[in-house]
Amino acid sequence: MHQEPPSFLPLTVGVARDAATEPGATATSACDVQRCAEAADSTAAGCWSALLGGCQSAERRDLPGRLRALAAATSGYVGPSRWEGSAHRRRVAEAQLRINDAVRVGDGAEFAEAFVGYDQAVATAVVSANSDVETPAP
Repeated sequence: MHQEPPSFLPLTVGVARDAATEPGATATSACDVQRCAEAADSTAAGCWSALLGGCQSAERRDLPGRLRALAAATSGYVGPSRWEGSAHRRRVAEAQLRINDAVRVGDGAEFAEAFVGYDQAVATAVVSANSDVETPAP
């Protein structure tokens, strides 16, 4: 039986894919978000396996860069002027720090929990990019 690898960014990958195929969308930047989300998701799955195995891996070293690339692509899609100082940016940055800390100390439970917040924050930013409404900060 073939088992699918875990997905840590299902919301982000889904909304980025939708944005990239939406008529009239800024396809190039939406495609960048989709590409970065898929790369980060794949790297996160490898990192998860390494965390569970208690070993080092290329994915553990590469994940922070993949998350930075996804945040940068999201900023480009949302628009840098809307991204800077936004609640979305703050939520993404906070979750990214939690993920990086979990990877550094080898905490799989914190890793998984932080990824839920990261996925939700990035996906919400992508969905709200074409609206004038921003989710209020908690």
